[in-house]
Amino acid sequence: MNFAIVGCGLIGRKRAFALRGTHRLAAVADISFERARSLASAEGCDASPDWIEVVRRDGVDAVIVATTNDALAEVTRAAVEAGKHVLVEKPAARSVSELEPVQKAAAEQGVVVQVGFNHRYHPAPGKAREIVDSGALGPLLFLRARYGHGGRLGYEKEWRANPALSGGGELLDQGVHLIDLARWFLGEFPCVSGHAATYFWNMPVDDNAFLSLRTEAGQTAWLHASCTEWKNLFSFEIYGRDGKLAIDGLGGSYGLERLAWYRMLPQMGPPETTIWEYPGEDISWRRETDVFARAVEQGRAEGPGLADARAALAIVEEVYRKR
Repeated sequence: MNFAIVGCGLIGRKRAFALRGTHRLAAVADISFERARSLASAEGCDASPDWIEVVRRDGVDAVIVATTNDALAEVTRAAVEAGKHVLVEKPAARSVSELEPVQKAAAEQGVVVQVGFNHRYHPAPGKAREIVDSGALGPLLFLRARYGHGGRLGYEKEWRANPALSGGGELLDQGVHLIDLARWFLGEFPCVSGHAATYFWNMPVDDNAFLSLRTEAGQTAWLHASCTEWKNLFSFEIYGRDGKLAIDGLGGSYGLERLAWYRMLPQMGPPETTIWEYPGEDISWRRETDVFARAVEQGRAEGPGLADARAALAIVEEVYRKR
Protein backbone atom coordinates (compact mmCIF):
# COMPACT_ATOMS: atom_id res chain seq x y z
CA MET A 1 0.00 0.00 0.00
CA ASN A 2 1.02 3.60 -0.59
CA PHE A 3 0.63 5.73 2.54
CA ALA A 4 0.69 9.42 3.35
CA ILE A 5 1.22 10.76 6.87
CA VAL A 6 -0.25 14.03 8.11
CA GLY A 7 1.50 15.10 11.31
CA CYS A 8 5.25 14.51 11.55
CA GLY A 9 5.87 14.71 15.27
CA LEU A 10 6.82 11.84 17.58
CA ILE A 11 3.82 9.65 16.72
CA GLY A 12 4.03 10.38 13.01
CA ARG A 13 7.63 9.20 13.11
CA LYS A 14 6.66 6.03 14.94
CA ARG A 15 4.02 5.39 12.29
CA ALA A 16 6.52 5.93 9.49
CA PHE A 17 8.95 3.49 11.08
CA ALA A 18 6.17 0.87 11.30
CA LEU A 19 5.69 1.05 7.51
CA ARG A 20 9.29 0.20 6.68
CA GLY A 21 9.85 -2.99 4.75
CA THR A 22 6.16 -3.65 4.14
CA HIS A 23 4.53 -0.54 2.70
CA ARG A 24 5.61 2.60 0.85
CA LEU A 25 5.46 6.05 2.40
CA ALA A 26 4.68 8.35 -0.54
CA ALA A 27 4.33 11.73 1.15
CA VAL A 28 4.20 13.52 4.48
CA ALA A 29 2.74 16.85 5.55
CA ASP A 30 2.88 19.01 8.64
CA ILE A 31 2.05 22.60 9.59
CA SER A 32 5.79 22.84 10.24
CA PHE A 33 7.35 22.29 6.84
CA GLU A 34 10.74 21.81 8.49
CA ARG A 35 9.33 18.92 10.51
CA ALA A 36 7.81 17.42 7.36
CA ARG A 37 11.09 17.76 5.46
CA SER A 38 12.99 16.14 8.30
CA LEU A 39 10.75 13.05 8.26
CA ALA A 40 10.69 12.95 4.45
CA SER A 41 14.49 13.01 4.37
CA ALA A 42 14.66 10.10 6.81
CA GLU A 43 12.09 8.05 4.90
CA GLY A 44 12.90 8.99 1.30
CA CYS A 45 9.54 10.47 0.37
CA ASP A 46 7.93 13.78 -0.61
CA ALA A 47 7.26 16.54 1.93
CA SER A 48 4.50 19.11 1.69
CA PRO A 49 3.22 22.02 3.79
CA ASP A 50 -0.26 21.40 2.29
CA TRP A 51 -1.97 18.44 3.92
CA ILE A 52 -5.09 18.83 1.75
CA GLU A 53 -3.05 18.25 -1.40
CA VAL A 54 -1.41 15.22 0.18
CA VAL A 55 -4.65 13.48 1.23
CA ARG A 56 -6.11 14.04 -2.24
CA ARG A 57 -3.01 12.87 -4.06
CA ASP A 58 -3.45 10.18 -6.71
CA GLY A 59 -1.60 6.99 -5.89
CA VAL A 60 -2.09 7.35 -2.13
CA ASP A 61 -4.15 4.44 -0.84
CA ALA A 62 -4.29 5.31 2.85
CA VAL A 63 -3.62 8.25 5.14
CA ILE A 64 -2.25 8.13 8.66
CA VAL A 65 -3.44 11.10 10.71
CA ALA A 66 -1.10 11.92 13.60
CA THR A 67 -1.86 15.58 14.27
CA THR A 68 -2.82 17.37 17.46
CA ASN A 69 -6.35 16.54 18.58
CA ASP A 70 -7.95 19.66 17.12
CA ALA A 71 -7.12 18.57 13.55
CA LEU A 72 -7.78 14.81 13.78
CA ALA A 73 -11.43 14.90 12.70
CA GLU A 74 -10.92 17.54 9.99
CA VAL A 75 -8.03 15.73 8.32
CA THR A 76 -9.70 12.32 8.63
CA ARG A 77 -12.92 13.58 7.05
CA ALA A 78 -11.06 15.20 4.16
CA ALA A 79 -9.13 11.98 3.52
CA VAL A 80 -12.29 9.89 3.69
CA GLU A 81 -14.10 12.20 1.27
CA ALA A 82 -11.13 11.81 -1.07
CA GLY A 83 -11.77 8.05 -1.00
CA LYS A 84 -8.77 7.17 1.15
CA HIS A 85 -8.62 4.63 3.93
CA VAL A 86 -7.51 6.17 7.22
CA LEU A 87 -5.62 5.17 10.34
CA VAL A 88 -6.23 8.06 12.74
CA GLU A 89 -4.63 8.51 16.13
CA LYS A 90 -6.74 8.28 19.24
CA PRO A 91 -8.97 9.93 20.38
CA ALA A 92 -9.95 10.61 16.71
CA ALA A 93 -11.71 13.86 17.71
CA ARG A 94 -12.12 16.20 20.65
CA SER A 95 -15.79 15.32 21.15
CA VAL A 96 -18.60 13.06 20.01
CA SER A 97 -20.18 15.90 18.03
CA GLU A 98 -16.90 16.51 16.20
CA LEU A 99 -16.61 12.81 15.36
CA GLU A 100 -20.14 12.25 14.05
CA PRO A 101 -19.63 13.89 10.61
CA VAL A 102 -16.55 11.73 10.15
CA GLN A 103 -18.57 8.60 10.88
CA LYS A 104 -21.22 9.68 8.38
CA ALA A 105 -18.65 10.38 5.68
CA ALA A 106 -16.87 7.06 6.24
CA ALA A 107 -20.15 5.16 5.95
CA GLU A 108 -21.03 6.98 2.73
CA GLN A 109 -17.62 6.41 1.16
CA GLY A 110 -17.30 2.80 2.25
CA VAL A 111 -13.68 3.16 3.33
CA VAL A 112 -11.89 1.60 6.30
CA VAL A 113 -11.21 3.98 9.18
CA GLN A 114 -9.25 2.50 12.08
CA VAL A 115 -8.46 4.37 15.29
CA GLY A 116 -5.00 4.19 16.85
CA PHE A 117 -5.72 2.37 20.09
CA ASN A 118 -2.36 0.68 19.71
CA HIS A 119 -2.36 -0.75 23.25
CA ARG A 120 -4.56 -3.57 21.99
CA TYR A 121 -1.56 -4.69 19.95
CA HIS A 122 0.97 -4.87 22.73
CA PRO A 123 1.85 -8.54 23.30
CA ALA A 124 0.71 -8.73 26.95
CA PRO A 125 -2.86 -7.42 26.36
CA GLY A 126 -3.05 -9.60 23.26
CA LYS A 127 -2.07 -12.72 25.22
CA ALA A 128 -4.48 -11.74 27.98
CA ARG A 129 -7.29 -11.52 25.46
CA GLU A 130 -6.45 -15.02 24.19
CA ILE A 131 -6.70 -16.39 27.74
CA VAL A 132 -9.98 -14.60 28.43
CA ASP A 133 -11.46 -15.79 25.11
CA SER A 134 -10.45 -19.38 25.92
CA GLY A 135 -12.68 -19.30 29.00
CA ALA A 136 -9.79 -20.26 31.28
CA LEU A 137 -10.36 -17.25 33.52
CA GLY A 138 -14.02 -18.09 33.99
CA PRO A 139 -16.69 -15.38 33.99
CA LEU A 140 -15.10 -11.94 34.32
CA LEU A 141 -15.88 -10.08 37.54
CA PHE A 142 -14.10 -6.71 37.34
CA LEU A 143 -10.89 -5.04 36.26
CA ARG A 144 -8.60 -2.44 37.78
CA ALA A 145 -6.19 -0.28 35.80
CA ARG A 146 -3.77 2.60 36.28
CA TYR A 147 -1.84 4.49 33.64
CA GLY A 148 0.30 7.56 34.02
CA HIS A 149 3.43 9.58 33.56
CA GLY A 150 4.98 12.48 35.42
CA GLY A 151 5.09 15.12 32.72
CA ARG A 152 8.23 17.23 32.27
CA LEU A 153 9.38 20.79 32.78
CA GLY A 154 7.07 23.08 30.80
CA TYR A 155 4.39 20.41 30.39
CA GLU A 156 1.69 22.91 31.35
CA LYS A 157 2.68 25.02 28.30
CA GLU A 158 2.48 22.21 25.74
CA TRP A 159 -0.45 21.68 23.37
CA ARG A 160 -1.98 18.98 25.58
CA ALA A 161 -2.55 21.64 28.25
CA ASN A 162 -4.45 23.88 25.81
CA PRO A 163 -8.11 22.79 25.72
CA ALA A 164 -8.64 24.40 22.31
CA LEU A 165 -6.04 22.05 20.85
CA SER A 166 -6.40 18.98 23.06
CA GLY A 167 -10.10 18.99 23.95
CA GLY A 168 -9.25 17.78 27.45
CA GLY A 169 -6.49 16.66 29.75
CA GLU A 170 -5.08 13.38 30.97
CA LEU A 171 -8.43 11.59 30.73
CA LEU A 172 -8.61 12.32 27.01
CA ASP A 173 -4.91 11.64 26.49
CA GLN A 174 -3.97 8.40 28.24
CA GLY A 175 -7.34 7.71 29.84
CA VAL A 176 -8.96 6.77 26.53
CA HIS A 177 -6.49 3.89 26.22
CA LEU A 178 -7.72 2.51 29.55
CA ILE A 179 -11.36 3.01 28.52
CA ASP A 180 -10.77 1.26 25.21
CA LEU A 181 -9.03 -1.71 26.82
CA ALA A 182 -11.76 -1.96 29.46
CA ARG A 183 -14.43 -2.03 26.72
CA TRP A 184 -12.38 -4.59 24.80
CA PHE A 185 -12.51 -6.99 27.75
CA LEU A 186 -15.84 -6.21 29.41
CA GLY A 187 -18.03 -4.61 26.75
CA GLU A 188 -20.22 -1.51 26.99
CA PHE A 189 -20.58 0.62 30.11
CA PRO A 190 -24.06 2.13 30.48
CA CYS A 191 -23.20 3.28 34.03
CA VAL A 192 -20.47 5.91 34.21
CA SER A 193 -19.24 7.70 37.30
CA GLY A 194 -16.04 9.45 38.23
CA HIS A 195 -14.36 12.80 38.26
CA ALA A 196 -11.43 14.65 36.74
CA ALA A 197 -9.24 17.04 38.72
CA THR A 198 -6.18 19.25 38.38
CA TYR A 199 -3.91 18.74 41.37
CA PHE A 200 -0.41 19.75 40.33
CA TRP A 201 0.00 21.28 36.88
CA ASN A 202 -1.04 24.91 36.44
CA MET A 203 -3.23 24.30 33.42
CA PRO A 204 -6.95 24.47 32.54
CA VAL A 205 -7.23 20.74 31.84
CA ASP A 206 -7.20 17.74 34.19
CA ASP A 207 -4.04 16.01 35.34
CA ASN A 208 -5.88 13.13 37.05
CA ALA A 209 -9.09 11.25 36.34
CA PHE A 210 -10.81 8.53 38.38
CA LEU A 211 -13.52 6.38 36.79
CA SER A 212 -15.88 3.65 37.89
CA LEU A 213 -17.60 2.07 34.89
CA ARG A 214 -20.23 -0.68 35.09
CA THR A 215 -21.64 -3.05 32.50
CA GLU A 216 -25.29 -4.02 32.32
CA ALA A 217 -24.34 -7.21 34.19
CA GLY A 218 -22.68 -5.21 36.96
CA GLN A 219 -19.03 -5.86 36.09
CA THR A 220 -16.88 -2.91 37.10
CA ALA A 221 -13.86 -1.23 35.52
CA TRP A 222 -12.02 0.94 38.03
CA LEU A 223 -9.62 3.24 36.18
CA HIS A 224 -7.11 5.93 37.12
CA ALA A 225 -5.24 8.04 34.55
CA SER A 226 -2.61 10.46 35.85
CA CYS A 227 0.15 12.82 34.74
CA THR A 228 1.34 13.19 38.31
CA GLU A 229 2.66 9.63 38.28
CA TRP A 230 6.26 10.48 39.06
CA LYS A 231 7.45 7.04 37.98
CA ASN A 232 5.78 6.10 34.70
CA LEU A 233 3.28 3.32 35.28
CA PHE A 234 1.03 0.93 33.37
CA SER A 235 -0.96 -1.62 35.35
CA PHE A 236 -4.00 -3.52 34.06
CA GLU A 237 -5.55 -6.31 36.15
CA ILE A 238 -8.40 -8.55 35.02
CA TYR A 239 -10.25 -10.62 37.62
CA GLY A 240 -12.23 -13.72 36.73
CA ARG A 241 -13.98 -16.29 38.88
CA ASP A 242 -11.15 -18.77 38.25
CA GLY A 243 -8.10 -16.52 38.32
CA LYS A 244 -6.48 -13.19 37.60
CA LEU A 245 -4.37 -11.65 34.85
CA ALA A 246 -1.96 -8.82 35.69
CA ILE A 247 -0.30 -6.74 32.96
CA ASP A 248 2.54 -4.46 34.03
CA GLY A 249 4.73 -2.18 31.94
CA LEU A 250 4.77 -1.19 28.29
CA GLY A 251 8.50 -1.22 27.75
CA GLY A 252 10.80 1.79 27.82
CA SER A 253 10.23 4.17 30.72
CA TYR A 254 7.14 2.18 31.74
CA GLY A 255 9.25 -0.85 32.54
CA LEU A 256 9.46 -4.35 31.12
CA GLU A 257 6.15 -5.49 29.64
CA ARG A 258 4.96 -8.50 31.61
CA LEU A 259 1.87 -10.67 31.94
CA ALA A 260 1.19 -12.81 35.01
CA TRP A 261 -1.57 -15.43 35.07
CA TYR A 262 -2.67 -16.48 38.55
CA ARG A 263 -4.82 -19.63 38.33
CA MET A 264 -7.07 -20.36 41.27
CA LEU A 265 -6.61 -23.92 42.57
CA PRO A 266 -9.51 -26.13 43.74
CA GLN A 267 -8.25 -25.81 47.33
CA MET A 268 -7.67 -22.04 46.80
CA GLY A 269 -4.63 -20.70 48.67
CA PRO A 270 -1.55 -19.54 46.71
CA PRO A 271 -2.36 -19.64 42.97
CA GLU A 272 -0.54 -21.45 40.23
CA THR A 273 1.44 -18.73 38.46
CA THR A 274 2.68 -18.37 34.88
CA ILE A 275 4.62 -15.30 33.78
CA TRP A 276 5.45 -14.06 30.28
CA GLU A 277 7.93 -11.24 29.69
CA TYR A 278 8.23 -9.19 26.51
CA PRO A 279 11.57 -7.35 26.26
CA GLY A 280 12.72 -5.48 23.20
CA GLU A 281 11.19 -2.83 20.98
CA ASP A 282 7.54 -1.82 20.97
CA ILE A 283 5.95 -3.91 18.22
CA SER A 284 2.41 -2.61 18.72
CA TRP A 285 2.69 0.02 15.98
CA ARG A 286 3.68 -2.51 13.33
CA ARG A 287 1.06 -5.02 14.46
CA GLU A 288 -1.59 -2.31 14.32
CA THR A 289 -0.51 -1.30 10.81
CA ASP A 290 -0.68 -4.93 9.67
CA VAL A 291 -4.25 -5.25 10.97
CA PHE A 292 -5.22 -2.03 9.21
CA ALA A 293 -3.67 -3.17 5.93
CA ARG A 294 -5.45 -6.53 6.15
CA ALA A 295 -8.76 -4.74 6.79
CA VAL A 296 -8.25 -2.60 3.69
CA GLU A 297 -7.36 -5.67 1.61
CA GLN A 298 -10.45 -7.53 2.82
CA GLY A 299 -12.71 -4.49 2.59
CA ARG A 300 -13.96 -4.67 6.16
CA ALA A 301 -12.93 -3.15 9.46
CA GLU A 302 -10.98 -5.43 11.80
CA GLY A 303 -9.38 -3.24 14.48
CA PRO A 304 -10.97 -0.56 16.66
CA GLY A 305 -12.90 1.93 14.58
CA LEU A 306 -14.86 5.15 14.84
CA ALA A 307 -17.61 3.49 16.89
CA ASP A 308 -15.01 2.55 19.50
CA ALA A 309 -13.66 6.10 19.53
CA ARG A 310 -17.19 7.44 19.89
CA ALA A 311 -17.90 5.15 22.85
CA ALA A 312 -14.69 6.24 24.59
CA LEU A 313 -15.39 9.92 23.93
CA ALA A 314 -18.92 9.57 25.30
CA ILE A 315 -17.50 8.25 28.58
CA VAL A 316 -14.94 11.06 28.71
CA GLU A 317 -17.63 13.67 28.14
CA GLU A 318 -19.85 12.18 30.86
CA VAL A 319 -17.00 12.50 33.37
CA TYR A 320 -16.11 16.02 32.22
CA ARG A 321 -19.72 17.11 32.65
CA LYS A 322 -19.36 16.32 36.34
CA ARG A 323 -16.12 18.25 36.73
